[in-house]
Order: sequence, then structure tokens, then C-alpha cells
Amino acid sequence: MSTPFYVSPQQAMADRAEYARKGIARGRSVVVLQYDDGILFVAENPSRALHKVSEIYDRIAFAAVGKYNEFENLRIGGVRYADLRGYTYDRNDVTARGLANVYAQTLGTIFSSAGEKPYEVELIVAEVGDGPEDDQIYRLPHDGSIVDEHGSVAVGGNSDQIGSYLDQRHRDGMTLAEALKLAMESLARDNNGGERSLTAEQLEVAVLDRKRPQKRKFKRVLGRQLSRLLEPEGQSSSGTPAVEDLELPDDTDSSDDDK
Repeated sequence: MSTPFYVSPQQAMADRAEYARKGIARGRSVVVLQYDDGILFVAENPSRALHKVSEIYDRIAFAAVGKYNEFENLRIGGVRYADLRGYTYDRNDVTARGLANVYAQTLGTIFSSAGEKPYEVELIVAEVGDGPEDDQIYRLPHDGSIVDEHGSVAVGGNSDQIGSYLDQRHRDGMTLAEALKLAMESLARDNNGGERSLTAEQLEVAVLDRKRPQKRKFKRVLGRQLSRLLEPEGQSSSGTPAVEDLELPDDTDSSDDDK
């Protein structure tokens, strides 16, 4: 019987981390930005039925990159956790921080387990507050660590370059149109520092709108409303083009390949 090769724990964890990072980097990027009335999610995703950005609960949304079957399982688990906690206690007891802790435990357990491969996913959990200072954005890498983000964050693809671009240009108090155009500009940047051409049809856009009168603050920005926001003259006199008429579609089931 041959003796198995010895691999130090440090090397084994480094190899697992490298494996997960490569898988995540193959996915198209997602960016999340705060704007004056809420939190904006923009993903490069031409599909209109297979989502990278989804609602979790009243004021909480979820975005992810990597292997779709893996982060879709996490999304479904998050919805079940939120529904059960809200039903058992109170709807206000469902928070982005609590959900991020649940995801961190799951991802950390899978990453440290020798019996299965690490998940090739990176998540963002965000909760819109009553004011910009109350917004919460958490980024969860493949190893289950939690990073508290402010202002803007990018995951997947060339996220380092996109994140640097956003850090230099994002500012507090941006309108929805300004934030969306900045997100699109950042996603259009390639690995060599050049720019690609992106259209509205290639984007998946959603917001957590703190001024929405319903308890559920999540809504998708689609079709004519999205095109109007991206137009150079698309701003209304109030500074935010009309998105109040956007409908909240049924976002309960979706499936996809890696994107």
C-alpha cells in the first residue's frame, strides 16, 4: 500500500482558496452602489429570467457571482431563513447582518471541509435603511469571511479594477441615474484598462428603494425605465427619472448556468 503524499494544512487551504478565486473570476461582475434614495445593484447579465440579483426579504437583497447552482442554493436557503425568522419572531428581526452571519457559517464550513470542494461564489447581502447612514452592505468571499462595505463594491470578473474605478468616482448623494451610469462605465472596463461597449439589454438592474411606500423595497429596473435612466438627457427636473411606476415581478424561482 502506497503512502499518500503529505500536504500541509496551510498549502491545502491556499490551494482551495486559489481554486475558488479562479472560478469566481470567470464570472461576469456585479457592482453595488449607494445612491441618495437607496442601494443600486447592476450585473452584466443579458438574461431576463435568470437572475444574479434577487430579493430576500422586505428591505434585503442578494447579489452573487460564480457558479449559479451553488449561489442559487444559498439564495433559497436565505429566503427560508428570513421567512422563518420573520414568522417566528418579528419582521424587523430579519436583518442583513443576521443573514450574512448565516451565509458566513455555511461558506466557512464548506471551505474548511476536506470532503467537498469549496463553493466558487462571492456574495453581497445589502439592507436599505431609513437613511443612507443606516444602509448595510456586506461582502462574503468564498471562505466565509464578512467584509463590511460602504459606498460601492464590486465582485467577480476584474473586480479589483472595477472597485478602484468606483472608489475614485463614487460620491455620497448621487441620484439613481448618476449611480447607474457610473456602474455601467465601471462594468465596461476590461482587464487591459480599455473600455467595452455595453447596452441596457446586457444589464440586470435592481434597487432597494427606501422611498417605496410598500414594505418590500426591492424592485427591478426594466425596459423603458432603464433606457430612460441611461439616456444623457434622462434626468427629470427632480433629479431622478420616473421609476416609481416600476412593477415588482415574481422573483421566486430562477435557474442558470455559470455566468
